[in-house]
Amino acid sequence: MSHPLAAGLRDGFDALQLSLSAAQQQTLLDYADWLAKWNRVYNLTALRQPQQLLTHHLLDSLAVCVPVQRQLSALDLPHAPRLLDVGSGGGLPGAVLAIACPVLALRCVDAVAKKALFISQVAAALRLPNLQGQHARVEHIVQPHDLVLSRAFASLADFTRLSQGALAPQGLWLALKGKVPHDEIAALPPEIEVFHVEPVRVPGLDAERCLVWMRRRGGV
Repeated sequence: MSHPLAAGLRDGFDALQLSLSAAQQQTLLDYADWLAKWNRVYNLTALRQPQQLLTHHLLDSLAVCVPVQRQLSALDLPHAPRLLDVGSGGGLPGAVLAIACPVLALRCVDAVAKKALFISQVAAALRLPNLQGQHARVEHIVQPHDLVLSRAFASLADFTRLSQGALAPQGLWLALKGKVPHDEIAALPPEIEVFHVEPVRVPGLDAERCLVWMRRRGGV
């Protein structure tokens, strides 16, 4: 029997110009099933309808893939890109990125133990060696990451302040936002530079989305 989200997911790939293997597509569907199952007990997300799960979570996260790959390729890193998803919750977008972009090394950190445990369980069950869940507060993480990203975590000022110890010297911050957060951008400290605000179109989602790219002033 075909998965109820399979057709919508394939249409989303086409709209986002993503080319994923059949195995990756199946892993995304398996991840959606895991998220729905655990959500009944652990409240990983407030959205429970399958169509909402597809548009607001899977496709919303997948819309980040191409921009992330583009920015990381410009860094010309000598190693596999190391990403930290702050306040990852159920792995959005971190787990989705790990499935869609297996060359990326994803660490999903959350201060809630059950959410970090979910990521660890998903990584093992779906055989994702590039995905790791960690129960911690982001301000306690000091390992360097090339990209630190967040989705609905905090204001830009709080996000960059709390995660600065986890960012490599030439690394980038990425905040997934709805409408362009002009007030939050204006409130950033002078040492943080917004170098690109990128609109993104999420298939099937009638709402504004943008990516706010930041770095330390004087960085790459």
